[in-house]
Amino acid sequence: MSHRMSPKTRVVFKFIFGLGIWSFLVLGFFKLNGDPVMPHQFQQSPINGRLLLNKDNRWTGNEATSTTTDRYLSPAGLAGAMAGVDEVLVDNRAVIDDEQLVRDVESRLPSLPIAYWSKHKNVVQKKASCARYPSIFELEFNNIYWQTLRSTNGTFQLFGAYYDIRKRSRIGPAVRILGMIDRIEPRVKTFCQLWFDGQKEPFIVKTFEYKYIWFNKWGNYKQGIYQPYLIACQIPKPFRGLVPASVSLVEKQCDTATNNLRVLYNRPLDDEKRGFAVCVKGLDFLYDDLSVRLVEWIELLGMLGADKVFFYELQVHPNISKVLRYYEEQDRVHVTPLTLPGGQPNVPGFQHLFLSKKTTHKRQNELIPYNDCLYKNMYKYNFIALLDIDEVIMPRRPEDRTWHDLMERVVAKGMKLKNDTYPSYNVRNVYFFDRGDQHEHDWAKDTPRYMHMLQHVTRAKNYTKPNQYVKCFHNPERVLTLHNHFPIACLGGTCHSYPVSTDDAQLQHYRADCVRTLKKSCEEFKENQVRDTTIWKYKDELIQRTRRTLDVLGFFKPSTAGGGGGGGSLLRGGKDSLYKR
Repeated sequence: MSHRMSPKTRVVFKFIFGLGIWSFLVLGFFKLNGDPVMPHQFQQSPINGRLLLNKDNRWTGNEATSTTTDRYLSPAGLAGAMAGVDEVLVDNRAVIDDEQLVRDVESRLPSLPIAYWSKHKNVVQKKASCARYPSIFELEFNNIYWQTLRSTNGTFQLFGAYYDIRKRSRIGPAVRILGMIDRIEPRVKTFCQLWFDGQKEPFIVKTFEYKYIWFNKWGNYKQGIYQPYLIACQIPKPFRGLVPASVSLVEKQCDTATNNLRVLYNRPLDDEKRGFAVCVKGLDFLYDDLSVRLVEWIELLGMLGADKVFFYELQVHPNISKVLRYYEEQDRVHVTPLTLPGGQPNVPGFQHLFLSKKTTHKRQNELIPYNDCLYKNMYKYNFIALLDIDEVIMPRRPEDRTWHDLMERVVAKGMKLKNDTYPSYNVRNVYFFDRGDQHEHDWAKDTPRYMHMLQHVTRAKNYTKPNQYVKCFHNPERVLTLHNHFPIACLGGTCHSYPVSTDDAQLQHYRADCVRTLKKSCEEFKENQVRDTTIWKYKDELIQRTRRTLDVLGFFKPSTAGGGGGGGSLLRGGKDSLYKR
């Protein structure tokens, strides 16, 4: 008599049989791959995401943990890791929380009051409120770093806002807003909504003034072209002593704003100022690899006493970016990304073409980073200099090794004339020409050929005329708005600039040719030249510093590491120099 299994028995039997086959296969797999694998061995060590992120030496997150690494391993990847197969490297940073995200956004866009908004976004305002605090998602941004106000008579592109309590200011404590307006002599009435921490409503004041940072005789003086302005908002008496968290510019005082700027107040806790800051306009060197010259220049400024160099970056060659990131990590420079506002081109290449052909637009745009740099640093430094990377203020007396030595003498001379400090101290310009034929037979001995300034020790005999093409040490307690060469407006009266004697200092300007406006006299400059080795008093230390930095950054070919003597060969651009280290 045959016995048949019930349906339930057959299901159990099939399950046991399948489980046995699966167990046999798993045990066989482990046996083929060596020793038994314990569960904790599936936990992989962290992959270093920096290996894929150090192209420009930027890093904003923390190192990944093993837990976050597991997130990126698929079952196939896990089996591959067990079999000893190489893993691909991915960015395995942990997901950041809201607090970290706020800090990251704030570092990328300092003018956005995201921390204040995040703190107060859930505060309910009364229905009778005249103006509500705008959500950061309601703001109108233009070309990343600008915020917009569209009025009935012109469009405002706003870049930054700053708390100004300098003693010489005649309007008292104020918030100053830096931006561009597509109007000359704007007449539209606007209001400043000042938001203070802990207040549910803004305090609203009428805009005090639009300060033009340009002169109409310089060109572009017509409607429709964005013009640089500094807009002032007085702090009302009940709030004097309090720093606004943010400010919005509106046409009608009860409007919900389309802009909201964090008010910057970079004042040291101990109120102690450092010596010298250098501000550099938006770098436009997409195709020119000036990285090696930049290293020499930054190292020389450090020797002269520049405490920090503040760069603004439009478009630069990757090797320049590499150099800037290196010095940023050392806290010797600060780099602020920059764009052009209001429909002006920002596409790489096209932007360079625009700036090279539309020079007046270029000059007007340059005034934004110059004045932003002034207002971010006016409480932190005794002097601020605006320099290009092809020029340096050089003390001429042998006993003056630093700018501090120089200005100690210069300020004392100025005090004898007017018993007060000057808003600025200007230094005369002189050309050190880059002659193509000079180096065929005239290399400076014991100096590497890549040391551009040390190799150029022939200059024009004559300086450019007084007050023309000068560069200044600006006293930030006295200047209101700055131009490339001198202050445009000053606190407490006229902008008097003290002329530094050429016996004391000169502006050494390294160019292949004169500026366009000096074409007529340029041939005379070139025909009458003298040897000037003032810079050589820094030679040994400057060579050592520059060589060390270039070596660390991997700019030397392996056969010439150290760049000794007069002809150390450098990698000129190309991915080998960029990614060697």
